[in-house]
Parts: sequence; C-alpha cells; structure tokens
Amino acid sequence: MKTLQSLFAHKTWANNELFNVLADVDTPSHTVALHTAIRTLNHIYVVDSIFQAHLRGQAHGFSATNTDATPALAELHFKVAQTDAWFEAYAAGLTAQQAAESLAFQFTDGDAGLMTREEMLLHIITHGAYHRGNVGQVLKSISVAPPRDLYTKFLHVHEPARRAGRL
Repeated sequence: MKTLQSLFAHKTWANNELFNVLADVDTPSHTVALHTAIRTLNHIYVVDSIFQAHLRGQAHGFSATNTDATPALAELHFKVAQTDAWFEAYAAGLTAQQAAESLAFQFTDGDAGLMTREEMLLHIITHGAYHRGNVGQVLKSISVAPPRDLYTKFLHVHEPARRAGRL
C-alpha cells in the first residue's frame, strides 16, 4: 500500500506544478490553448470525482466525463487539491484486504463495470498522468515549458537522501 500512497502524493505534487505553470500563461495571447488545458484538467477532475463516489458507494451525479461549463483555473485548482487530498488520505488508510475488494458500478455511458478498489485507484493515477501529458503538449504548442512531473523527480525532490543512495 506504500506505493499507492506515494503515487497519490506524486499526483498531488504533479497537479500543483501544472496548475502553477498554467496560472502564469498569458491568457489574452493564448485563450484557446488555455481553454483546452482547463477542459482537459476538468475532465481529470470529473473522472476522479466519479471514481471517488464509486469508492465511497455513493452516487456521483455526473452524466458525462466532463461538465458543460468550464470552471475558472483557480476554482478548478482548488477543487482538484481537495480531491487529491481525499485520495491521499484514502490510500493511506486502505488495507490490502480492502484494496482487493471488487465493487460494481455504472459508467456514465450506462455500461456496467466491476473493478477492485486497487484497480480503481490505479486507473485514477494512470488516467491523470495521461491527460497531464496532453496538457503538457498544449503548453509546448504555445512555447511554454511544461513541468517535469516525472515520478523519479518527485521521489528525489521529496526524499533528497535518495540522491546520496539512501532511503
């Protein structure tokens, strides 16, 4: 379970890094690109929220994997930070037995799904990483360097002793 905890800590860090870069983008010059980036990040947030509800055994209230309205960047950053904190706490309290439990749910398109809690959590990790990469490409298209949100960088930034060969 320690690896899951580390992956969710990385997700929080990577999201924060990306939102900080986006906050510095010259909005009037890059309105379309910024809108695309926010829509993509909102999609990640909605999917995170849907699977959070599945893990809680609650209804999520979404009929699609994005919202009709596009939130402001700062508002979305706040919501993502809250959801990321929830996932970090959830992963920290999860036992191996709970992680192996299968949960039935329904996708937003109406199809039935069945995944273990661990599979759901890994989906959240991989889905978010994939789409952060999409946002990184949007940033590159407007000559803005995306943050290097690699897991290896996260580990060495947060545990500097690793650079000296110590864990």
